[in-house]
Amino acid sequence: MTERVEFTADGVTLVGDLRAPGGPGPHPALVLTGPFTGTRDQVTGRYAARLAEAGYVTLAFDHRNWGESGGQPRCDEDPQGKLRDLRAAVSLLRARPEVDGGRIGAVGICLGAGYALKFAAFDPRVRVFAGIAGAYNNPYTMLAGMSPAGYQGALASFTEVLERQDLGGPVEYIPAVAEEGEAAMPGDEPFAYYGTSRGASPHWRNEVTRASVRELITMDNMTGADFLGPRPGLVVHGVVDRFCSPEGAEEAYKRMEGPKQLVWLDAKLHIDLYDAEPYVTQAVDAVTSFLADHL
Repeated sequence: MTERVEFTADGVTLVGDLRAPGGPGPHPALVLTGPFTGTRDQVTGRYAARLAEAGYVTLAFDHRNWGESGGQPRCDEDPQGKLRDLRAAVSLLRARPEVDGGRIGAVGICLGAGYALKFAAFDPRVRVFAGIAGAYNNPYTMLAGMSPAGYQGALASFTEVLERQDLGGPVEYIPAVAEEGEAAMPGDEPFAYYGTSRGASPHWRNEVTRASVRELITMDNMTGADFLGPRPGLVVHGVVDRFCSPEGAEEAYKRMEGPKQLVWLDAKLHIDLYDAEPYVTQAVDAVTSFLADHL
């Protein structure tokens, strides 16, 4: 059973899909959050449907500024806003009669794994975290990857963009994906999912605010690993991933202090864990096995 739901966070209307398993409840529930620029009918919807089949009430929704949800500017990454969206989503779940409000977990895929980790670490209503192909962003890693001069140059460039907008200029956009040329996620692999029928969605747009990239290089979601315990944490990741590093997944796992598990899948592309088999099934099996013990 899938129900379209609307709820609010900071006065912004958010749109989601609530899926409930058959049989008498109340059931444990999961809130899901997904990839950068993604909408709920793409990756998060796929995992939400599979986890609902496994016996969980699931909520996949469009974060503010994305998809069918409200918020301005459109297609703009708002890290603190996304965390507040997750808070409101859990409040909605706990108010539903089919949900056991004491058994709620947070599941994130790609960039959403970092958000789910940080959210779970600081919201005691969440009993367990699971991350799949996660991007656990932190500025220290970004600085190391770009060099100090490169990092400061990027900050200066994005600050110029924001200054122009602060003074009344239009919001500046770049493509979300492109096989060649400038994009927030450049290259053949992101394009193979978002730029083709593979990830087609009427609610997804191939654009993102230029300033969103600043958020990606300054956010610190990895800190959630330091505060997750004593809650359990699961990290599922491909052995090869050019976009969300296996080293980052391993660091997040090592920094967790509660019950934890790290599952490596023999995936060679980041987007393998978006929709390709057997990887999605393997990830779902790892999550349901972990939840069976900890939720």
